[in-house]
Amino acid sequence: MTSEDPCFTAYATDGHIQCKDLIDLLKRSGIHADDPRARNLFRSLKSAPAALDREAFAAIKAQSTLLIEQVMTGNLAIADFDAFTTELETIFEQTMANEQGKLANYIPQLERVDPAKYAMAVCTVDGQRFALGDADDYFCVQSCSKPITYCLALDELGEETVHNYVGREPSGKTFNELTLNNRGLPHNPMINAGAIMCGALIKPGAEASDRFDFVIDKWKECAGGLHVGFNNAVYLSEKQTADRNFALGYFMREKKAFPPDCNLLDILEFYFQCCSIEVTTKAMAIIAATLANGGNCPVTGAQVFRPDHIKHCLSLMSSCGMYDFSGEFAFSIGIPAKSGVSGGIMLVVPNLMGIAVWSPRLDELGNSVRGVDFCRRLVNRFRLHTFDSMTGLEDDRLDPRRPVTLNTGNPGNNMQTTVNFLWAACQGDLLEMRKLVARGLDVNTADYDGRRAVHLAASEGRSECLRFLISHGADLDATDRWGHTALDDARRGDHAAIIALLTEHGAKSNNHSAKHT
Repeated sequence: MTSEDPCFTAYATDGHIQCKDLIDLLKRSGIHADDPRARNLFRSLKSAPAALDREAFAAIKAQSTLLIEQVMTGNLAIADFDAFTTELETIFEQTMANEQGKLANYIPQLERVDPAKYAMAVCTVDGQRFALGDADDYFCVQSCSKPITYCLALDELGEETVHNYVGREPSGKTFNELTLNNRGLPHNPMINAGAIMCGALIKPGAEASDRFDFVIDKWKECAGGLHVGFNNAVYLSEKQTADRNFALGYFMREKKAFPPDCNLLDILEFYFQCCSIEVTTKAMAIIAATLANGGNCPVTGAQVFRPDHIKHCLSLMSSCGMYDFSGEFAFSIGIPAKSGVSGGIMLVVPNLMGIAVWSPRLDELGNSVRGVDFCRRLVNRFRLHTFDSMTGLEDDRLDPRRPVTLNTGNPGNNMQTTVNFLWAACQGDLLEMRKLVARGLDVNTADYDGRRAVHLAASEGRSECLRFLISHGADLDATDRWGHTALDDARRGDHAAIIALLTEHGAKSNNHSAKHT
């Protein structure tokens, strides 16, 4: 005899799960049909019967067992993804009206971009995705390439060797300042001189075409296989206006900062190429999520970079990633980030998600005006600052993270999970109740007053929740510490439909003074 599948049990009605309900649940959870983990699953659902019995559901689930269980139990990085994305939509709409700033004018091609373009996208470490605005438009990554270049250099040579050629302190200067540290090296990998140096450390001696193909392939791995392109017009435009970058290169060569046998012109060409890589905001969010996930791409499971190298990269993004605004950004927003003069900002919330924002109008420091505005509003609404977890720090902001109770043993033995279940019954949140039951929660679990979900659903007139509880074996005659049953609570609330439903299923009253109808 096969054991019961708690996912099927929690979501089935009359022995079936509706196929459209399962598809809707996946989409509401942020899982899309183009997700490499879910492609076969969506294909199977498209051709499956409208109603899935136990065997049909088992066959569907086998297409992606772990993903289905994560979705159906709510055990994802952001459990209430619907609510989270609704908040993001509000922030996006609020920042849409901000039309301050100017386009980058020192690279002609960037000055020709539509200044009204605006997009944001998010990808969690569990591959939940969401996007708004012009998120399918391509833009050049510019300085957002620098974290990836740094990680590639670390993977090539290791931390000690890389930092023999580039420092790891904020420069206190503009990103293209003609200056080096007291060792005659670039200050850090997040400014132009440092990125040029890191590029010199990647596949030295390889053919230029092979080296760039290697980099593009790594970008594609980070982006979960989404298209990563190259904008030749921007590349030519950048190369023709690169006097300062050429000066930085010659200055470093004069100081003998480069490794032996480097061809300076090849190194600079490579730097311009990396800046001219183009992606969509959707792809950039997955790339950011790969960094948030310790170098593991959430939608493919590919380990693109080593976790210790990601740690070093995020440390430098925190201190040096936002040009001369880095210190203020770390203080007031507190999320590792990297910006580029094309208007992109890549945000990395470790162990939770990556966020990408793109809006071409820049402030005087070279950061996207709307992008920074979005970031400010984001941390004003959510507890995402690196140090928001400090003990004793309390405010009314939201924490979108998966509740800790979802990571601890049997949920039926966890009082907070019980409280969550009772609260869901009280509020009529049937989906949350299903998720907790799918994790093995006993529908008859009670709080310290003996109150059960049937009491709360009856008290508040939540007929759908009550039907769910009845179908899953809820004890309708259980009493709380005051001796009240669910029927007593329904009568006190004067909920005629609930009284009828309970009576139909043989529920009894234990309180003869309760109001009758």
